[in-house]
Amino acid sequence: MTVQDIRTFNRFYTNVIGALDYSRQLYAPYTLTESRVLYELAHSPRTDAADLRAELSLDAGYLSRILNKFEEDGLIERTPSAGDSRRRRVSLTPRGRETAALLAERANESVGALLSTVPSAERPRLAEAMRAVREILSEGRAPRREDVVLREPGPGDLGWIVQRNAALYAAEYGFNADYEGLVARIVADFAEDHDPHLERVWIAELDGRPVGCVMCVRDEAPGTARLRLLLVEPDARGLGIGDQLVRAVVDFARGVGHRELVLWTNDVLAAARRIYQRHGFVLVAEKPHRSFGKDLNGQDWRLDLHGTPE
Repeated sequence: MTVQDIRTFNRFYTNVIGALDYSRQLYAPYTLTESRVLYELAHSPRTDAADLRAELSLDAGYLSRILNKFEEDGLIERTPSAGDSRRRRVSLTPRGRETAALLAERANESVGALLSTVPSAERPRLAEAMRAVREILSEGRAPRREDVVLREPGPGDLGWIVQRNAALYAAEYGFNADYEGLVARIVADFAEDHDPHLERVWIAELDGRPVGCVMCVRDEAPGTARLRLLLVEPDARGLGIGDQLVRAVVDFARGVGHRELVLWTNDVLAAARRIYQRHGFVLVAEKPHRSFGKDLNGQDWRLDLHGTPE
């Protein structure tokens, strides 16, 4: 392989995905770089300009112009960082979140249209070729947050949710098979009967393999959604995947009109509880119980989706 081979492929691929005319491709007034900045802000509830520069390798002046444009368009707001007065925290406004969601939807449609031209028999070969490119060119490099993709579940993914929940909670907390039974019932109920407009499952994928999941399902109370089965594989922790998954649920639940989002967890799940708190959930009740072969302290958490978003 030569340098020219790679440059030829790059030209081919950028034409295929419309990278050179991204705004026309998505019928939106934002370039590929601007759309990428919006994506990062949508998946990073708390960030600042310095973090964005480092994450995207952007020139400070170029990023500043992009953020100024977003602020003029009402997409972002900038406030002093609580931890460092020299930094400015950047967050999306409600309009910014709507715009990011619209761009993501159109990008999914664009890629879906491209994939529809590939014969079903050729898709596994295409997927394997893409995995090979990522693995070879990233050899020796630690995974990054931008390598994580949130997607809908495919064949076998719901079974993976049951298996990994059972295995991880047994290994990390000593839960018995009762927990696997609970997860299996939750997943089976979703698979057999769910409203795709109000309920959804997300799979976090890294380098072509699932490394996390979460569910948003309707609760018994009208106008209420429930967050369930948040999980991140141990070797993928530290990349903000839990935050991405919870943010996806919050944005989805708010976007489809739910008034509040609730969840039940146990206080031994300290890392998960910190994620819930970062996204505005409030502890409303707790009660000791004996479940999954352990003495536990169950907790109910609630998020008012009509309150001020992060």
